[in-house]
Amino acid sequence: MWFIFALGSAFFSGITAILAKCGIRETDSVVATAVRTIVVLIFAWVMVFLTGSFSGIRSLSAHTWVFLALSGIATGASWLCYFRALQIGDINKVVPIDKSSTVLSMLLAFLFLGEAFSLAGGAAMVLILAGTLMMIQKKAGGEVPVAAGKAGGEASVAAGKNSAAAGKAWMVYAVLSAVFASLTSILGKIGIEGVESNLGTAIRTGVVLVMAWIVVFAAKKQDKVGEIPPKELLFICLSGIATGGAWLCYYRALQDGPASVVVPVDKLSILITIAFSCLVFGEKLTRRAAAGLVLIAAGTFLMTLPALGVHA
Repeated sequence: MWFIFALGSAFFSGITAILAKCGIRETDSVVATAVRTIVVLIFAWVMVFLTGSFSGIRSLSAHTWVFLALSGIATGASWLCYFRALQIGDINKVVPIDKSSTVLSMLLAFLFLGEAFSLAGGAAMVLILAGTLMMIQKKAGGEVPVAAGKAGGEASVAAGKNSAAAGKAWMVYAVLSAVFASLTSILGKIGIEGVESNLGTAIRTGVVLVMAWIVVFAAKKQDKVGEIPPKELLFICLSGIATGGAWLCYYRALQDGPASVVVPVDKLSILITIAFSCLVFGEKLTRRAAAGLVLIAAGTFLMTLPALGVHA
């Protein structure tokens, strides 16, 4: 059953990025993250009360509280970096880097959770990493025309520098998102042990909410909340609902299944996300990037073999 929940997590995660991208075209990514976290928190606690798991909060140990909190902090940091990267970069470039957290998660699961490391797992890591590198491509930049006037030339040079800086920035944010996401998986796996998954998800979402709004007020962006266009607010809320669904499925899968398999299955969401990025935003996928995507999918599938009863 945990494998079904992992697939559900992949689906909801896949559409989350698309909905979020639609909601941050004009809206500041930090503000959008804080707002959508409110939606996720409401969704999570509704599930807690519907399943009757609230009573379990009294029996949580200090150890569980600490790791759920740390997982929430890592999630908040990952979100802030991820949606900033999405705002200034292309989905089909940001998502592969974020999903490369699979490799780090597998290594951490082996080192800290004592999960088995197989030959298939090693091969899968190589495929995923190679595919990610193939999907990261520099945008072609045009040269400043020689005949351009002085003012126009200077403006073009300045624009070129800003473009180059933005080109590097989205990658930095995407890499940080992947690092924090991998820490989230490991800390979440430790914190969710012995806790009903819906309750654990709701608690850690509360931590994410506090962190997100601290960042908003620290950056003095609270006034921008009222400036969010209604259409973008709708997409932000929808992305929050999708995230809530993904989390509930993900941590239910983590509770019963091995992190080294659940995480790769969840990362299959990259197929859904990139398919929609091409359809909705018209983003182009080059042959090199498509080959990279195939490698990532192959590596991910290889990691799911234990769940299918196949052992390498």
